[in-house]
Amino acid sequence: MKLLRRNQKRDMKKIILVGRTGTGKTTLTQALKGKQIYYHKTQYVNHYDVIIDTPGEYCENRTLANGIIIYAYEADVVGLMMSSTEDYSVYSPNIVSLSSRDVIGIVTKINDVGARPDLAEQWLRLAGCKTIFFVDSVKGEGIADIFSYLKEEGDVLPWK
Repeated sequence: MKLLRRNQKRDMKKIILVGRTGTGKTTLTQALKGKQIYYHKTQYVNHYDVIIDTPGEYCENRTLANGIIIYAYEADVVGLMMSSTEDYSVYSPNIVSLSSRDVIGIVTKINDVGARPDLAEQWLRLAGCKTIFFVDSVKGEGIADIFSYLKEEGDVLPWK
C-alpha cells in the first residue's frame, strides 16, 4: 500500500493483462475504461494509467515472454486471461508461484457459442490462480467485480 499525505488521492491498483492473441485483453481494457468496444489488434505493450495491455505474442513466444516479466514489475496485479473458447492452455501448472505480484485469473468470452468457462477456470486454477473472474467485456458482465478487486476505498480512477 502506498503512503499518502492527508487528503491525497491515489489510483487503484495497476493490472497487467496477459493472455493469448484473441483472448480479449484489449476489449477488457476498453470495457474497464468505459470506452466503446471495437476490435483493435495490439501490436505493442500499451501502458495506460492503471492498465498494462500486452500483445498476445508475448504470451505465445518464449523470447517475448521475458518482456512480460519486466512489465509485471510495474503492476500491482497480474491478470492471467483465458478465453472460455480456448482449446488448450498456454500456462504451465503452478506458474503463478513464480510471480512476486498478486495473480488473478480472468475467464473471457463466457457467453460465446461453444464457451466452456468451467474448463478455462480449471486451467487457471491449475496455473495457480486462486481468485478468478468471469467476464463478457462486450456485455459488461463481470467488469464491476474486477473493479471491486482493484479499487480500495479512497482510490480514484485516473480517467474520470
